[in-house]
Amino acid sequence: MDTPLTTIAVVGLGTMGTGIAEVLARAGREVIGIDISEAATRQAVASLEASTARAVRRERITEQERRDVLARFRTFGDLQAAADAELVIEVVPETYEIKQQVFRELDAIVSPTAILATGTNALSVTRLAAESQHPERVLGLHFFNPAPAMKLVEVVSSVLTAPPAVASVTRLARELGKEPVAVGDRPGFVADGLLFGYLNQAAAMYESNYASREDIDAAMRLGCGLPMGPLALLDLIGIDTARTVLEAMYTASHDRLHAPAPVLRQLSEAGLTGRKAGRGFYTYDAPGGQDTVPDALTPTAGTGAAAGRPVSSVGVAGSGTMASGIAEVFAKAGYAVVLAARGQEKADTAKARIATSLERSVAKGRLTAGARDETLARITAAPSTDAFADVDLAVEAVAEDLEIKRELFRTLDKVCKPGAVLATTTSSLPVVAMARVTSRPEDVIGMHFFNPAPAMKLVEVVRTVLTSNEAHATVREVCAKVRKHPVDCGDRAGFIVNALLFPYLNNAVKMVEEHYASLDDIDAAMKLGGGYPMGPFELLDVVGLDVSLAIEKVLHGEFRDPGLAPAPLLEHLVAAGCLGRKTGRGFREHARR
Repeated sequence: MDTPLTTIAVVGLGTMGTGIAEVLARAGREVIGIDISEAATRQAVASLEASTARAVRRERITEQERRDVLARFRTFGDLQAAADAELVIEVVPETYEIKQQVFRELDAIVSPTAILATGTNALSVTRLAAESQHPERVLGLHFFNPAPAMKLVEVVSSVLTAPPAVASVTRLARELGKEPVAVGDRPGFVADGLLFGYLNQAAAMYESNYASREDIDAAMRLGCGLPMGPLALLDLIGIDTARTVLEAMYTASHDRLHAPAPVLRQLSEAGLTGRKAGRGFYTYDAPGGQDTVPDALTPTAGTGAAAGRPVSSVGVAGSGTMASGIAEVFAKAGYAVVLAARGQEKADTAKARIATSLERSVAKGRLTAGARDETLARITAAPSTDAFADVDLAVEAVAEDLEIKRELFRTLDKVCKPGAVLATTTSSLPVVAMARVTSRPEDVIGMHFFNPAPAMKLVEVVRTVLTSNEAHATVREVCAKVRKHPVDCGDRAGFIVNALLFPYLNNAVKMVEEHYASLDDIDAAMKLGGGYPMGPFELLDVVGLDVSLAIEKVLHGEFRDPGLAPAPLLEHLVAAGCLGRKTGRGFREHARR
């Protein structure tokens, strides 16, 4: 099992199997493609011909290299063709019955030294290995879709797997230009184990009518830098496949976060399985299509919607990074801005921070010196919110402490003129608790910017049950004028982004607590397998472990789900003062700034 793997059979020539076959053939391996469907084998050959032709046109390979790749890929309709393979990778449908049948038949066909790999992302490798006469040669080899592009390969060992088999396929993965991550046998492994819980929560959020599919997807793309929103990703993966993965995860974990959202069953049983069916959470131009088309749920410009109030001046309360960033956003968009802090010195310091930010933009050619000067001239630094008497919109960006914010809203209620909209930038506290301390709760709304405010496009617009349509329309219109993307959501803990992001981060911490995978492997898995701009532990250290713990506690307190309870390791690190980059140590060591 430690011999070079030069002849490799791929059983199952669907999208994933065809992609794996292409990776192998391009890397110089002799590839035996096997599928009982003649249509599938023809499609696999056509797919490889098309992809290699594109590579020639883009001058990535020569025409001779293309011919060599195509010659190395042979297709068959019977497992007997795998007799001479040193490695067999099965990528058949995700059921125990079908996969176990493949392994039983392969036992009678391949050499006793051949390695048998399953491409499952949900089923137990140990259970599949138990069906083989040689369980020590069975392991998991989990590629990610699309296999030619995605760098991650999870190498999954069961308690029965022989180390030489693991070493051999790990070496192969590296030779294919992939990044192998060694993991143990549990449903979802690392990447899908974290990803599918997040996808499931997004489906449940949509099902509860908390937010539209477009707003959920936009929030996660723009707020977290993800390549796709969760509902669009479920359509790409296949809603039936996602349901199967989640069922396997829930069977193993009994964590309610993994219990498939009912909407996944409803869509699956209706045949609305995503892109492959032409319809899932979205509707596509054709089965297998990539482009969405309007349907009954597609938002349209509403007629008769409330008109917003005119806004020409904005007050921003606070002196920190977020307050400065928000003030910069409004001033750049042409609004007169009053930046109020507790004292003139703090207000001047906050304005100076804006000046530094604008100067960087000038140095990078993103802003002219004239625009810099005009922007700064629109900002008035004030020693208190008494200067908000004439603003049309007041935005608080003070400490994330409910009593501090409530006291500020009492002040704003007295200072601001009738008709002014009062907005909070809270990321986790109840907006209605601030609204109730004013005499005008209908004018209070959440306006959650993301850090850094000048760069991040997303604003979560949070309506309470008391917020008026007019106040809501005002904030939506202002977001458009400052070139931000607003998403609507209700007043509950975490709103959209944090409610989906922080349980995922918490589950990553639990993986480390359970010694399932290392920090580095988990971060690599999510960046390479999920397309995340940062791994969960990199992100936790940037956000701050204390901030993350506080948000986790708010989510757990609101939803009372045991699966949302903060991971003890996170609590211990915070108690020890290990808060991330700002203290020089969190999950990793950092240079002190």
